Amino acid sequence: MKNGGGRTSRIRRRKLFTSSESRGVNESYKPEFIELKKWLKDRKFEDTNLIPACFPGTGRGLMSKTSLREGQMIISLPESCLLTTDTVLRSYLGVYIAKWQPPPSPVLALCAFLVSERHAGDRSPWKPYLEVLPKAYTCPVCLEPEVVNLLPKPLKAKAREQRTHVQEFISSSRDFLSSLQPLFSEAVESIFSYSALLWAWCTVNTRAVYRKCTPRQCFSAEPDTCVLAPFLDLLNHSPDAQVKAAFNEETRCYEIRTAVSCGKHKEVLICYGPHDNHRLLLEYGFVSIRNPHACVYVSKDILVKYLPSTDKRMNQKISILEDHDFIENLTFGWDGPSWRLLTALKLLCLEAEELTCWKKVLIGEIISDTNEKTSLDIAQKICHYFIKESKAVLQKISHMKDEEVALINQLTLVETLWTEELKILQASAETLTSLQTAFT
Repeated sequence: MKNGGGRTSRIRRRKLFTSSESRGVNESYKPEFIELKKWLKDRKFEDTNLIPACFPGTGRGLMSKTSLREGQMIISLPESCLLTTDTVLRSYLGVYIAKWQPPPSPVLALCAFLVSERHAGDRSPWKPYLEVLPKAYTCPVCLEPEVVNLLPKPLKAKAREQRTHVQEFISSSRDFLSSLQPLFSEAVESIFSYSALLWAWCTVNTRAVYRKCTPRQCFSAEPDTCVLAPFLDLLNHSPDAQVKAAFNEETRCYEIRTAVSCGKHKEVLICYGPHDNHRLLLEYGFVSIRNPHACVYVSKDILVKYLPSTDKRMNQKISILEDHDFIENLTFGWDGPSWRLLTALKLLCLEAEELTCWKKVLIGEIISDTNEKTSLDIAQKICHYFIKESKAVLQKISHMKDEEVALINQLTLVETLWTEELKILQASAETLTSLQTAFT
């Protein structure tokens, strides 16, 4: 989570919102939350605004006990409650990290600590926090191969990259983890298993908040920005939420303030960032319904598929798009094809005698009615291709849910993604039809 666009930049910076869903079911009476509350109180944190609850649609989250006014502090979590690389360095792992060469990454240090503490069980001072963490995750790296194969092509490629990254992360950590053998009576290979390290990596990747730490020689050059924040990390996501969140260097607390008011007994939500559903599924393992940032990506091969194969200037046109960064992030959204997609199509639809005008196309100028109509027609064809594909995949998932009962939760997650994409494409098709009427 790097600041501005990686793991920790997404991290709950961000915005507060109240859910319009049905009132949640209070879960503060559950043993794990009673223990977490005691643990937090011992570390000088006692929340009076929020309680754990289970909500329809979002699952476990935090509910407001009273009405919250705009600008009100809703969480001020002391530094003593945060799990940071400093926490790890002060622990029994510190001496091993300090002497290891090449230096381990900050993320590896956090992962090693999480696995070690979970292995310690009742002996771990972090047990109350570990008990409320998810036992499993639904990021693509955790999905079964046959489920990953059902993802849209752009996301499938990123999912495979994620799996490769995690496998390399775990493989490269083996020597360092082996050096920890003196700390354990059992073999480190059994403690730091692939599944244990995958769980730890997902915990850091999906739940950390951003806090920039001063680089230290005992760690690799990778930014040290991941911090785990017990209780605070129960807050769920809404793309419409508004909060202000950051670590306050003066109070030494991680603070979240409302930017809008919030009604009593409503779910309090934050925004992890303006992410589309591909990013949310890849990084957090969920899909947001009616996400205004959601879109359907159009790849270069799909673009070319619906253009005349006799166009001798096609390679030249593709090169122009590539040189000017117009071949990526071409999308359909809730309000129709993106400006970038239509612009790319307009350039690709230029007649031979119009090609000298390509610069005008890229700045949004209209070349001719014929060019406008042709690009809209091709956009509609591409849209209908995706609609047909979405319906076919949804039908396949429906059949698999009947046959693969053990995978039903994973299949339902992917089904939700495709259902949202189908809705976007249907909305785009309607928009395109309206635009096309101007040329009939």
